[in-house]
Amino acid sequence: MTNTKTNYLFFTGKGGVGKTSLACATAVEMVDAGKVVLLVSTDPASNLKDVLESPVDENIKAIKGTNNLFAINIDPENSAEEYRNRVTQPLEGVASKGEIKKVREDLSGACTTEIASFDEFSRFVSGETEGTEFDVIVFDTAPTGHTLRLLELPAAWSSFTEENPEGASCLGPTSALKSGKERYHTVVNRLRDGSLTSFYIVARADKASLKEASRTSNELKELGMGNQQLYINGVFKAIDKQDSLANEIEAKGSEQLKSIPGNLNELPIRTFPLLPYNILGIDKLRSLFNPDLQKSISESTVAQTNTPHQELTGIEKLAEELCENQQHGLIMTMGKGGVGKTIAASAIAVLLAKKGHEVLLTTTDPAAHIQDFIQQLGELPATLQVERIDPKVETQRYTEKVLEHKGQGQSEEAKKLILEDLKSPCTEEVAVFHAFSKAISMAKRKFVIMDTAPTGHTLLLLDTAGSYHRDIMRNNMNAGRLRTPYMSLQDQELSKIILVSLPETTPMREAGSLQDDLKRAGIKPYAWLINQSLTLLSSITDPLLKSRASAEAEVINTIKTSYSEKTFGIPFIADTRLLPTLLGNKEKV
Repeated sequence: MTNTKTNYLFFTGKGGVGKTSLACATAVEMVDAGKVVLLVSTDPASNLKDVLESPVDENIKAIKGTNNLFAINIDPENSAEEYRNRVTQPLEGVASKGEIKKVREDLSGACTTEIASFDEFSRFVSGETEGTEFDVIVFDTAPTGHTLRLLELPAAWSSFTEENPEGASCLGPTSALKSGKERYHTVVNRLRDGSLTSFYIVARADKASLKEASRTSNELKELGMGNQQLYINGVFKAIDKQDSLANEIEAKGSEQLKSIPGNLNELPIRTFPLLPYNILGIDKLRSLFNPDLQKSISESTVAQTNTPHQELTGIEKLAEELCENQQHGLIMTMGKGGVGKTIAASAIAVLLAKKGHEVLLTTTDPAAHIQDFIQQLGELPATLQVERIDPKVETQRYTEKVLEHKGQGQSEEAKKLILEDLKSPCTEEVAVFHAFSKAISMAKRKFVIMDTAPTGHTLLLLDTAGSYHRDIMRNNMNAGRLRTPYMSLQDQELSKIILVSLPETTPMREAGSLQDDLKRAGIKPYAWLINQSLTLLSSITDPLLKSRASAEAEVINTIKTSYSEKTFGIPFIADTRLLPTLLGNKEKV
């Protein structure tokens, strides 16, 4: 690893696969080898400070316990606010306060956040950071959909700024960007240069994760970013061969590794074992690339293991509560990427449909794994409808609708200009929001179960809803009679938010942070659902699994006492047919 020839290292993959741990461990190893390293997070839901056990914010800071390791977290909201200030500053003294306020409102949506974050991100690749000279810059990127979008932005905006020199309504004047097209061309060229940039695609030894990694690899190659390696994290090896669950987990992982998608098999592959401890702090980060240190920490952790059994109410009881005295409503599963939002949404939808309710199961997640789970069931309840809000399809539909409306009676040249404006990256956000709004309106007639994207994406989506809400309330004389999607999300009778977490420290903190953000927006979560918990099982004998279960107990108690009044649980399931097994074993929780 320390012999890498590139200056820029990107870690990407499905949420929850261990990108942050591997990115941080790589940075620590390089520093130990004498390099000066900067670690950058471009994830709206970053947890660098938890993993490094050191303060990390929007300014470059030295990391405690190391020499020459620095880190920064690009805060999307701060970046967006700075961008809005740069757009509106030239208007001071020229436009009225009302007009300036209108401009700020127009720039309050998700697209502005994306563009502003990229504007910050690009300066690290273009070499324009102030202060310390870095040998290597390691990027702990956001979950896959967000990352690909981020990496597509250089090419999109290099052409967009050329074709639209005056800017666009969603973006504001391009002069408000910290740099122009030259930087974007530089960034694109460096990302595509295999001698400068490497991409580490991180996955787990499971079908959904490897499928996502395969898609990521292909999309990166289509963008001209072909210098890739595959890291498979958390590979489990049973210690106690008498433990049936341990054997099942190992067998499942081995089976999945034998069927790695063909395009991934062409890449250099490295595997990392599942460890009995959480990778938090510099010493444990060092252990990821140091088998001797791994063994030492593992033996110490296992020796101190105590595995108290936990009792949590199961997902069937959660489904019963959600439909108690109700025939309709919006139910959204939210949380960090990879925690199990999709399986939770799928199980709740099937359980409600089996009770005879009309149910729509849908997703706003670009990765969309709902179909993978639903297909495991074979025959579906007659009252269950499954669909996906496909960003590309919705964008095309929205583009055609706008072109038809605005282009009516216009010349061909005028229509061409409208179409050029719709090439803006903002269009996708707006299009997805329109579909999202439609799904919310259906919740007044049936149960709508929405599997949302990973945390950062979800917040951007809700921010769009809030922006739309403010715009409606500001511009409509009869606003008092209107019910916007944002108001529907705030209605606790209509909308129930289920926060999904794994029984681990970082996902718990991520969900807690999301809960705080939702509460500030006037949206109170209904309950927490703890997924894949080993402590709900009483027959574990494998030392590694017992150690992981022991670590879970404290997290679950913290969730129950500090985060949520209602807490439900899903036991750890090793079966590859996850949804049928969960629904069949519901009484065992």
